[in-house]
Amino acid sequence: MYIEDLRFSLWADFIERDYLDNEFKDLIAKGIINGATSNPAIFKSAILTSPAYKEQLDSLSSLSPKEKYEAVAIYDITKAADILKPLYERGDDGYVSIEVDPFLCDDAAATIAEGKRLFARIDRKNVMIKVPATSAGYEAMEELRACGIPVNATLIFSKAQAVSCAKAFEAGAKRQGVKEAQAGVVVDTVISIFVSRIDRALDGKLVQNTIQPALSGIYNSAAIYAEIQKMNVSGCRALFASTGVKDDSLPAHYYLDGLLAYNSVNTAPVDTIKAFHANGIKVPALPISDEIIKNHFSKVAACGIDFDAVLSKQISEGLDAFKDAFRDILESV
Repeated sequence: MYIEDLRFSLWADFIERDYLDNEFKDLIAKGIINGATSNPAIFKSAILTSPAYKEQLDSLSSLSPKEKYEAVAIYDITKAADILKPLYERGDDGYVSIEVDPFLCDDAAATIAEGKRLFARIDRKNVMIKVPATSAGYEAMEELRACGIPVNATLIFSKAQAVSCAKAFEAGAKRQGVKEAQAGVVVDTVISIFVSRIDRALDGKLVQNTIQPALSGIYNSAAIYAEIQKMNVSGCRALFASTGVKDDSLPAHYYLDGLLAYNSVNTAPVDTIKAFHANGIKVPALPISDEIIKNHFSKVAACGIDFDAVLSKQISEGLDAFKDAFRDILESV
């Protein structure tokens, strides 16, 4: 844990082969991070910009584009999992996530099959299978959790999504194998709440209406965190994602400061993590009172913003972004 008393973990939202061999190990050794996450956009950046992948890709010419991508991604995820294994074995997270093909987001059976296949092929207990929070995704989350597979539910913007994820994990736990249940085996799951994208969508109009910006993402996430905590699903934690800052007027560690909470994870870009480690405010920021949150969103509604519609658009755009990144990878390899 980055902060043991709070059971607060800090994971690096980045995967790249040279980084895994160097800085990643250093951050772990210094106790700065205790996990990692990836997504199609992260792998797109790594595969298409780093020369570290050329030799492997050249050796895979006989494979289909998706087979090439999987070979490369699985190599990196396996390497990360092995580096993190000592943390996992002592109960200090040590997880790394790999996302299923985003084009399967509306096909529960295909998502389940791919999640099981990836987990078996990587063959590391400290790998989380990342599944988008769609109707089909909830079904897949339950089945994967029932099979004892750690799951990272991703692209959560609304409380309704988070509740559906938590219910899926709870149902999966009830279906868990008898031997595992009798042994008290707890399978870790996280519900990844996306933060900064909401502020980027709203802040322009909020400033025009003299409403304080850069709060909607934090307050929405705080409300979702409170709901997850209240549901108290065994092994399930809130994870705050999309916590890098795009507004130069904010400190780089703004969203880590504003969402520091008991029993939670924050996954962030490496530079954001370094800024937080050096200068962040390391005291709990959550919970935030319902009154403060409701007051803010009353102001948002008063200036003509349909916040539910904003959330729906963010969910759709998030899925599209992951699909676009995945398509770009396949076309390039």
